Amino acid sequence: MKDATLPSTLGLIAGEGRFPFMVLEEAKRLEIDVVTLAIEGEADPALETAAAPEFHRVGLGQLSRCVRIFHDRGVSQAVMAGRVRHVKAFQILRPDPLMLKVLSRVRSKSTDAILKTLADVMGDAGVELVDSTALVRVHLATEGAMGKRKPSRRERDDMGFGIRIARGLAELDIGQTVVIKEKAVVSVEAMEGSDAAIRRARDIVEGPFVVVKVARPAQDPRFDVPVVGPGTIDSMVTAGATVLGLEVGRVLLVERERLLERADANRIAVFGVANG
Repeated sequence: MKDATLPSTLGLIAGEGRFPFMVLEEAKRLEIDVVTLAIEGEADPALETAAAPEFHRVGLGQLSRCVRIFHDRGVSQAVMAGRVRHVKAFQILRPDPLMLKVLSRVRSKSTDAILKTLADVMGDAGVELVDSTALVRVHLATEGAMGKRKPSRRERDDMGFGIRIARGLAELDIGQTVVIKEKAVVSVEAMEGSDAAIRRARDIVEGPFVVVKVARPAQDPRFDVPVVGPGTIDSMVTAGATVLGLEVGRVLLVERERLLERADANRIAVFGVANG
């Protein structure tokens, strides 16, 4: 049964990873039609088959075209799902009129500043960006152990320390992931993403160590939701990490069942930490 508060047709602006597929799967279950705009160079090519028949490729600077397609299909609400690499903000060579409006209004090139301005400009043009997790909240991190293994006392201490550090860094819009060993910061995420930060830790110290991921304190749920997936576990196995601490209700587990199976097989604890 479809929720009466949800639109009958939803727009999807798709970046990289599995998050857009999750939105499409849940929309299909709820009998919601989806018009998908896949960002060139970011979205998975397999999305074209999953999103058929309403699938369109768009360039990063083609905001006017995005709005026009949505208007033509009767879309007034849309979600953004999937990562768009921050560095791409510096590579918009030919912005169209609406994207020029975004760039002229934005005061800095931080992720939040760009996306919030983009959301405002789209809203002015008649397309409201809504909470990107609206259809997939069941996949957000839950409190306590999500897999078979629980962290040891030492690992819990490192995780608690890491949560405090990660929240401070996230508030400064530096990154959302930190790697901790014996209450020392080994590596932090910046533009390169969490998996690269985890792999970099391997080159600095030997495992075991703890990985923590949080949302920014003022995270806007319309975009840039923190995500972990099976690839995160693969990076942790390679690096020698033993615990993945996630902020409850604010970090999305992509392919949750597969992620937890992989974590259990490698004796990695996946643990939700409540905000507070």
